[in-house]
Amino acid sequence: MTAVDGEKILFVFPGQGSQYPGIGGDLHDAFASVREIYARASEALGYDIAELSFGGGSGGIHRTKFTQPVLLTHSAACMAALAERCGEVCTAHCAAGHSLGEYSALVAADSVDFAGALRLVQKRGELMGEHGEGEMTALPLDVESARALADKYFCAIAGCNLADQTVVGGRAEDLEALERGMQELYPKKRFARLKTEGAFHTYYMVKAAREFRAVLAAADVRPPKIEVLSNYTGGGHGGDADIIKSRLFFQLFHPVQWHANLQTAASGGVTRIVEFGGGIGSGETPAEKRPNLEGIIKKTFRRSENPPVYHAVINLETVNATAEALGRR
Repeated sequence: MTAVDGEKILFVFPGQGSQYPGIGGDLHDAFASVREIYARASEALGYDIAELSFGGGSGGIHRTKFTQPVLLTHSAACMAALAERCGEVCTAHCAAGHSLGEYSALVAADSVDFAGALRLVQKRGELMGEHGEGEMTALPLDVESARALADKYFCAIAGCNLADQTVVGGRAEDLEALERGMQELYPKKRFARLKTEGAFHTYYMVKAAREFRAVLAAADVRPPKIEVLSNYTGGGHGGDADIIKSRLFFQLFHPVQWHANLQTAASGGVTRIVEFGGGIGSGETPAEKRPNLEGIIKKTFRRSENPPVYHAVINLETVNATAEALGRR
């Protein structure tokens, strides 16, 4: 189902940082399809991911090896909830995910089955946590200004989220020096240190990527049924499964080209964007959370004459709101 015949819908999926204790609990209570998703995930992973996700304050959900399966499961649960609420599947023209979210996008495109994707991100998270080093900081700078600082302090560009927002990664002491240097050059700008277990998407992830390569080689990846955008290139993956695998390998230690992904979608005529999964904000319950990527998406298109209509599916309230907006009661 599309909201209006001829529209092009982009599905997007957030990455690490959008997890929280209790994630998915409201959808699990409300939808049989979501309970099935969590049961399938637990079977694939070998542990009770519902208990981990809903259980609260153990802190395990924030460990990378658990965070990644938790978020992929929640994204799949959100898609299932919308499909159940609408009575049929909402059809996307293309899909994209931020970092870890690229795996959810591949599931949405039927390029990787759900259980296989869970096993991939379980191993990916394990390797990133085991071999990861350093931290990450978001800078309110364009990529070239951020690169000048990063090069000076032995840090690296980790992500290009907006034309004027760049994420860098490095050792804690190097990032502290970089942050001081930024304050001297740009006293009115404010950086934000991110909560991660390592400097993801930088040279600090090379060892993890080298070990993950064999895991990717053995994975069952098929040509996607819809276009999936690549964090590594900023453009579309195309239909070659081996190229998709190699780009997932390179993604681990190269910057996430998220701004380019959104520009690619825009040039392809996307008219609506639906974000599935995750949640951020200081509130503790799913109902108090807000979408992770909404701000970046709206800033990207704020000067467009006809910006894509944005929807979110991250909790029970947004499932119902999006279902109604797309014309299904």
